[in-house]
Amino acid sequence: MALILTLETSTDICSAALSKDGQLLCYRENSEGFSHAALLAVFVDEVLKEANVTANQLSAVCVSKGPGSYTGLRIGVSTAKGLCYALNIPLIAIDSLFAMCYGAKQEAKALAGDSNFLLCPMIDARRMEVYCAFYDEALTQKEPVKAVVVDSTSFESILEKEKVIFFGNGAAKCKEAINQPNALFLEGNYASAKNLIVPALDAFNNKEFEDIAYFEPFYLKDFVVTTSKKKLF
Repeated sequence: MALILTLETSTDICSAALSKDGQLLCYRENSEGFSHAALLAVFVDEVLKEANVTANQLSAVCVSKGPGSYTGLRIGVSTAKGLCYALNIPLIAIDSLFAMCYGAKQEAKALAGDSNFLLCPMIDARRMEVYCAFYDEALTQKEPVKAVVVDSTSFESILEKEKVIFFGNGAAKCKEAINQPNALFLEGNYASAKNLIVPALDAFNNKEFEDIAYFEPFYLKDFVVTTSKKKLF
């Protein structure tokens, strides 16, 4: 039996889920902005209590490893590493964009109809920039994760050949900029701890674990410190 706690904090969504052998037992999620520091530990406690499971019964903890929000990733990874170290259980980390595809693939198939398509999960990286990657229908990665400033010419070479399903919190702001008939957009949230469950179980069964002491999130870009415009005094 594999009891795995999954944590998603790579976007403005904060969520925790508990699964048993790949089946969701319970979860908590908040989409009202960046409140990860205040809510994540509370969500972990709540899902364990709802399932009548103690932390000592956990088989592993899985966290979304990025790319995404610098602060969100730090909170998620720190929480996961702390639990794994204290409980002496494995740490699993799943690419955030890859996990989003698990939540979107069925809706993407319905949207594309009988046509072949690519999945393009997008995470908002401020202004018109997004973190994105391309996956086929079997969730095989076709292009590497990258940061892209989206404009009317973005992804032209790909969209000329086949349909692309864009989704995630970065896709909404790109909808007007990408004016191509092969560009299709899914609404909704796909950055969820629930979408980590299947890849987390696969990683657990294959013993694909991270080094608790040295693992770091995949930021993709360096953190940039900016000066606050607020008058503090």
